[in-house]
Amino acid sequence: MSRPTVLLVNWRDTRHPEGGGSERYVERMAEGLARRGFGVTVQCAAHPNAPADEVVDGVRFRRRGGRFSVYVYALVAIARARVDLVIDVQNGVPFFSRLVARCPVLVLVHHVHREQWRAVLGPVLGRLGWFVESRLAPRLYRRCRYLTVSEVTRAELARLGVSSSRTTVVHNGLDPVPLTRAGRDADPTLVLVGRLVPHKQVEHAIDAVARLSTRWPKLRLEVVGDGWWLANLRAHALLRDVRDRVTLHGWVDEQDKHEIIARSWLHVCPSVKEGWGVAIMEAAAHGVPSVAYRAAGGVAESIVDGETGLLATDFDDFVRKVDRLLRDEELRESMGVVGQLRAAGFDWDRSVDAFEKAVRASIRS
Repeated sequence: MSRPTVLLVNWRDTRHPEGGGSERYVERMAEGLARRGFGVTVQCAAHPNAPADEVVDGVRFRRRGGRFSVYVYALVAIARARVDLVIDVQNGVPFFSRLVARCPVLVLVHHVHREQWRAVLGPVLGRLGWFVESRLAPRLYRRCRYLTVSEVTRAELARLGVSSSRTTVVHNGLDPVPLTRAGRDADPTLVLVGRLVPHKQVEHAIDAVARLSTRWPKLRLEVVGDGWWLANLRAHALLRDVRDRVTLHGWVDEQDKHEIIARSWLHVCPSVKEGWGVAIMEAAAHGVPSVAYRAAGGVAESIVDGETGLLATDFDDFVRKVDRLLRDEELRESMGVVGQLRAAGFDWDRSVDAFEKAVRASIRS
């Protein structure tokens, strides 16, 4: 019997300069399927950090096109593919695979982008993007199965007309946390891990430091991650007169990232929307609780409010929650313990088990 074959079409991969947590999820699932005997190809955009074609951990990567033309190359690849399943990874914009695929299509959605469209494209183009995501895509893929990474996103998809009975939730796993040398800093330290783009709202973390500077004269913020918004954040820290309190590390390797997390008191995630919150779980694995916005999608699931961190309703509440955890060492440490125990329950093998089950069900559909 021939092995099942899968084509994943995704905007980027993890080696792309703008790659992040959602790309990591896709590749962990692809690698897991390959280990279990699937033939797996990932079609994504080309970039200088990787060759056009290569095989990594049993997964064939085919990189073609740029930010927009990647959709054209992907559509051609889908039309030509002789595979058992196409997995259409919708990062706001679908690949329209349903129009040309000769096999079933499984739609992978990390989160719904309602709030991000206007922030990234402005009011006019933002409305168009939201129309495509909220109206056109659900209609086009109305006979397809969906997969997402949180119950929060599953509910949001249901509000767009994607029946929950068609949607499977497969949570992110968690890479083993490396041993670190760092102990908690003597001075209060916040950490933020993520791509530096507008919708991550890193400015809110900088503003929180500025707001709390009188109460906490030694408070610092460590920002780990790179992105095209970096210069704007430098300017914002200067504008808020906290340049000496904010360290923008840019990209760092995994060991350094975990050292920075491990020495921090608190992890902050002021993003507009996240599908899950990989950095939240990484921080939890180090016993570091998180503060995020309740309305920001999957973070309301990756954080157990009041147990592994706190969820805020708006910026003022965000600052209050940060201040509360800085002041209450006992609460901070107890949340850290609960967070570590919970993080230990997430691993990629378990996630791949569930993902494979969804893939096989889609192939049979």
